[in-house]
Amino acid sequence: MSLPIKEQIVIVSGAGRGLGSAIAAAFAREGAKVAINYRASCAQAEALATQLGDRARAFQADMRSSADTERLVEEVTAHFGAPTTIVHNALADFSFNGDARSKLDALSWAEMAAQLETALRGALNLIQAARPAMARAGFGRVITIGTNLFQNPVVPYHDYTAAKAALLSLTRTAAAELGPLGITVNMISGGLLRTTDASSATPEAVFDIIAANTPLRRVTTPEEAADAVLFFASPWARAVTGQNLIVDGGLVFG
Repeated sequence: MSLPIKEQIVIVSGAGRGLGSAIAAAFAREGAKVAINYRASCAQAEALATQLGDRARAFQADMRSSADTERLVEEVTAHFGAPTTIVHNALADFSFNGDARSKLDALSWAEMAAQLETALRGALNLIQAARPAMARAGFGRVITIGTNLFQNPVVPYHDYTAAKAALLSLTRTAAAELGPLGITVNMISGGLLRTTDASSATPEAVFDIIAANTPLRRVTTPEEAADAVLFFASPWARAVTGQNLIVDGGLVFG
């Protein structure tokens, strides 16, 4: 079974800004009903919902809380109907500036745990909250957001990369378990994006270096990464699950 994107009801976590807002806008552009989840970026999420029109609405919830996530799914279901598609994009507070990140000799477990709480626990909460409705429908699309730093760990983002690697493992084990229910689970892994709030701290020279070393000779935009998310939600990907698609202009060959 597959549904065209225009018939899907999509929850995008962490959609108030950055890549999440681009993903929400991409789904809305294709006619889906879009729940713009935010934790603290209320003004940005509400502004995006207004921009996208009646088929989009902002919903507050902290993905780290199972109660919040269950409430989110209940509120989305009451407003739009049961979600068919979830995109776990939420990111713990993070700045993509290698010079400002803790090296191994100073890295604390608290820093690691903060990333795991949002990346891994948040994904688990959202999958568990959305799974019953997807199982009843015999259709579901789960898309997680990873990183090309798995293959190319050129900056000391130890906490971020480890959390995303754990999320990739959950993506694959979830794909194996949920496949018989008609639910696919896949990951999109971008590189540094030009530009989001999180990457705004990246020195301009770093963007230039990445562009020079990328086959397409430019840095991927949030909108380009968002379009790849649409592929996994679309009927074109109905036989694809458990995959990690790298979307970085060819910087890393996966």
